[in-house]
Amino acid sequence: MNNKRQALFSWSGGKDSSLALYEVKNSQVFDIVALITTVTSDYDRVSMHGLRTSLLEQQAEYLNIPLEKAFISKNTSNDEYESKFNEVILKYKESGIRHVVFGDLFLQEIKKYREDLLRRIGMECVFPIWKRDTVELAKEFIDSGFKAITVCVDSNVLGEEFAGREFDEQFLNDLPAGIDPCGENGEFHTFVYDGPIFKQRIDHKIGEIVLRDERFYYCDILPS
Repeated sequence: MNNKRQALFSWSGGKDSSLALYEVKNSQVFDIVALITTVTSDYDRVSMHGLRTSLLEQQAEYLNIPLEKAFISKNTSNDEYESKFNEVILKYKESGIRHVVFGDLFLQEIKKYREDLLRRIGMECVFPIWKRDTVELAKEFIDSGFKAITVCVDSNVLGEEFAGREFDEQFLNDLPAGIDPCGENGEFHTFVYDGPIFKQRIDHKIGEIVLRDERFYYCDILPS
């Protein structure tokens, strides 16, 4: 008999999401019924990460979990984001689901924002890797067999050379002092293409690196 509770999962396509999902699967507490990802409709890419939705869909396929997209505009407001996100999760609430899993690590204001957002609609947040040491988490990610590439880098804190790189021990060693090894302060975002939660590796090619908004270097990952 399956006694696990059903939950939704807020999926970005990056390493923190992957580690949180890995933890959920290992804990056997929740059964994830769908991934929810915010997609910028103007670009048809994952918001902030800049990942093509075709690769997002491959991730969901290889995770064997249905994907739900919350579409927002490129200059979205908080009100629009909340409306679109709630629109997706409320239909699951109607079927009795009350929990949404997030991969946040230590930003208290983000955690509170999510908790307040879900509390207003009668749902609860789950943070399976909250307050875990990010040095240890980064190493656990690599040692567990996950593979990822940096797809977005904040040029205020890191150079262009960090975009499009494998997230590995050399990457961690090359990070300047003060940069969180999991990029929890927004220093960088990743695309995970392999690991123990996927049924197979996602084939891909490294594309062009461009600077957008005079701040963020985006590396385009192309389906192979």
